[in-house]
Amino acid sequence: GFSYVDLVEGLRDGRFYALKRILCHDKEDRQAALHEVEMHNLFQHPNILRLEAHCLVEKGAKHEAWLLLPYVKGGTLWSEVEALREKGAFMPERRILLILHGICSGLQAIHSKGYAHRDLKPTNVLLDDDDRPILMDLGSMNRARMEVTSSREAMAVQDWAAQRCTISYRAPELFTVPSQCVIDERTDIWSLGCMLYCMMFGEGPYDAIFQKGDSVALAVQNPITIPTTSRYSAALHRLLSSMMTVSPQERPSIEDILQQVEELQATPAGQVTTSI
Repeated sequence: GFSYVDLVEGLRDGRFYALKRILCHDKEDRQAALHEVEMHNLFQHPNILRLEAHCLVEKGAKHEAWLLLPYVKGGTLWSEVEALREKGAFMPERRILLILHGICSGLQAIHSKGYAHRDLKPTNVLLDDDDRPILMDLGSMNRARMEVTSSREAMAVQDWAAQRCTISYRAPELFTVPSQCVIDERTDIWSLGCMLYCMMFGEGPYDAIFQKGDSVALAVQNPITIPTTSRYSAALHRLLSSMMTVSPQERPSIEDILQQVEELQATPAGQVTTSI
């Protein structure tokens, strides 16, 4: 269902919270809202948004699912990228690595439980005052491994992805699903690559294509062209390229990416980036 987010104050503790109200028009909407609650309850991780409380509210014939979430003052990663772009500034590599490391830690927790987020994008990452990223909007999350054995199943996965996975961050294998295949958590690695690209270049690699009305489905089937810049290290460029490989089998795992990010973080500053 459609949702609103209100800023509310706790009567007992005086703290601010975000109240997500999901409008549920039918049983299917209610199940989807409860699924989101279940996904939140799987995790207690500093990089995954915590669910404080939830309830189902009856409003005549309709229902609303209320999810009480911590209020994160810093806003989203997208709002930070936009603010920098408006100033004509770019995010320094050190800061990109710090944020990317936190996102990867949250994602590793999700993947280790056998799930995939499926809708990673800069508007679904909150940043707190210390640049700690927090993954939110777990409504599209599902079991990482989806086995497809018929054209009907393939079409069902494709339709589901069209509804639940944001088009300009959606992995190539979700646009045209073969009738015999396995879709897994590597869809998230592609979306993670799109987010890294966004932090480096001020917009997602397919945002402009989507805004122009051109076909993202066609664009993602071709190898990505990454702008050349001396602003960031060759190692960061290589990491980005590896995540944005069209074939999911060739993409690195979240553990591999975390290791590479930590190695880059350990590199002396002067060797990582030539300019900011």
